[in-house]
Amino acid sequence: MDASEVRAVGLRALLWLPLSFFIWFAFSSPLIWPVVQMAKLAMLSIWPSLFADVVQHGHGMEVTTRILVNQVAPDGRSGIGELILVQNPLLYGYSLPLFSGLAMATPLGFRRRLLQFAIALAVIWLAQAMGVVAESLKVLAFDSGAAGANAITAAGIQPDPVALAYQFGYLILPAVTPIALWLGLNRDFIESLVHPAEEPEGELPGQTRDTKES
Repeated sequence: MDASEVRAVGLRALLWLPLSFFIWFAFSSPLIWPVVQMAKLAMLSIWPSLFADVVQHGHGMEVTTRILVNQVAPDGRSGIGELILVQNPLLYGYSLPLFSGLAMATPLGFRRRLLQFAIALAVIWLAQAMGVVAESLKVLAFDSGAAGANAITAAGIQPDPVALAYQFGYLILPAVTPIALWLGLNRDFIESLVHPAEEPEGELPGQTRDTKES
């Protein structure tokens, strides 16, 4: 393995990360729009008895459930209302700037780099939507009292798989996805780092054909 080249790639990736995170956060609202739409489609289609609507607000989102709970207004009045979950999809989206740093540090042509970003966006958006959906179910199952737990049970959902899906979507997917994508999309480059081209047999390093003939 060419250690100097590996260090150079790592350094370039490290230098690209601040700019990648800045651009990601600056354009966070349009970047999470597909995530919110995918999560909305999944939740309203699969669990219509639990969720009524999903709305994006800037880089956050609100999930309106069909669970009725006691609510207290700012003026002190109480009443019955729908439970609303406030979530931050960005917690599951830092895969994108991590992949961007790795992709920009890799020597690629413009078209190939553009193709890699398109593939990465689709995969990362899907993983991000899975994390958002799992969090919604987790909040209902564990953080919404008896009303949420009973609703989850009535929908035929077991709490243990919900907890596992939430942990997987929150702890594992955002960290593993960008690395897996980069490794899968740049196998030739990585192979060249692991197994660099060997010198032709019989030639010493730095020796040219002219010096041998002389």
